[in-house]
Amino acid sequence: MPIRKLKYLLLVAVFALSLGLAACGDDDGDDSTSGDSSGGGDLIQSNPDNSGVSLTIGSKNFTEQIVLGEIYAQGLEAAGYDVSTDLNLGSETIALQALKKDEISGYPEYVSTALTSFYGKDADQVPADPDEAFDAVSQEVEADGLVALPPTPFSSANAVGLLTAEAAELGVETISDLEGKSQDLALYGSPECRQRIDCLIGLEENYGLEFKSFTPVDIGLRYEVLDKGQADLSIVFTTDAQLGASDEYTILEDDQGVLPAGNVVFMTKQQTIDEAGPDYAETIEKVQSGLTVEVMQELDARVDIDKQQPAQVASDYLKEAGYIE
Repeated sequence: MPIRKLKYLLLVAVFALSLGLAACGDDDGDDSTSGDSSGGGDLIQSNPDNSGVSLTIGSKNFTEQIVLGEIYAQGLEAAGYDVSTDLNLGSETIALQALKKDEISGYPEYVSTALTSFYGKDADQVPADPDEAFDAVSQEVEADGLVALPPTPFSSANAVGLLTAEAAELGVETISDLEGKSQDLALYGSPECRQRIDCLIGLEENYGLEFKSFTPVDIGLRYEVLDKGQADLSIVFTTDAQLGASDEYTILEDDQGVLPAGNVVFMTKQQTIDEAGPDYAETIEKVQSGLTVEVMQELDARVDIDKQQPAQVASDYLKEAGYIE
């Protein structure tokens, strides 16, 4: 996919955010111009005070997480920090333990995952409003001595995906439409899906569905198993590149709200924030501010479809957004 597409999407994101800022200014009766924090020339300045401050940025081991980890790491490096990465941490439980043990300085996590996997919330207890969800996560992680930085613009959710042709053949548009049909269908999902309320457990308990089989699969193969006919249904993400690039796949509407949306928060420690200085959190919030759903789909597509390296994709994004030269 051409770089100009990403540039266009970023300009749209910047324009939308600018309108929001202008509206806020009008409400306050203030005609002054706010600083642009969403790209478009907002170059990250290298601060000599950050030299010698070592940070390790982590992520879980799938495309979107690795791209995010690279974006944060390269942004912080541009701010003058000494940055290393650990972008193959596995599940969220492993990532959280790595953070608690100071093996990493921070990593990106989905608010829905944090609330359901770490703090025992049911999927329907995860607020749909990103600000409310962020407040809920912030309160929970504080008790663990952690900090969740403000969320990304984009929200990613688990979704039940299938081939569009099969959806038409089955006559299904919502997850509830699978009632009476799911027992003949093979479902594939990530290994941790079996234990998650916003995955297999939620489909079984909240929708009352039974499947012919559930098979754990590497997250990178979630569309391949559909293409090869191994899976009738596959757990996918709403920000997946394949969904924006083709009409070959369909996601079923989560009509009972079992699979909550999830904005990303950067999980870290207050001690790290204090020791790293103000550029740490400010840089993280800056580089993620242009990440709309469309931009994230495009970045994911460059890795999953165009087979580009995540580090290069992250670098191109940061340059297109005006964060680095």
